[in-house]
Amino acid sequence: MKLAEALIDRADLQKRAAQLEERIVRNMLVQEGQQPPEDPEGLLREFMDVTELLELLIPRIHRANLSATLPSGLTLTDALNRRDMLDLRLKVLRRAADTASERQTRYSNSEVRILSVLPARELQKQVDALAKARRELETGIQQANWLTELPG
Repeated sequence: MKLAEALIDRADLQKRAAQLEERIVRNMLVQEGQQPPEDPEGLLREFMDVTELLELLIPRIHRANLSATLPSGLTLTDALNRRDMLDLRLKVLRRAADTASERQTRYSNSEVRILSVLPARELQKQVDALAKARRELETGIQQANWLTELPG
């Protein structure tokens, strides 16, 4: 199994676990004399089965991330960390650029003038450069995911 397939399976299992949690909670309490629409015990058993599968799959994914490398030499773990940091930087820079480029409407010359302390154009250049680096990194990560076999 390829790492990319395992990541898809993990996402499906995590989604399934969340759905089961909601169904368990919805079926826990009923009016006296009534039966729940679904059996909470069965749902709980199914939830435990799903989490057991996740417990086996996730460490294999982590081992693959530690051993697989991108052409740049970064391990997948390091690349994922770099992507997370690029995302954080992009979020803040985009917000700053959006704020810096907001137009202030003044209805008269006597109103206080609001100015940006950082130039929106420079912030946007930084955003563009980081976004490009993030796209390139993501391409490398996806390539490695489809080329890497999941360890046993």
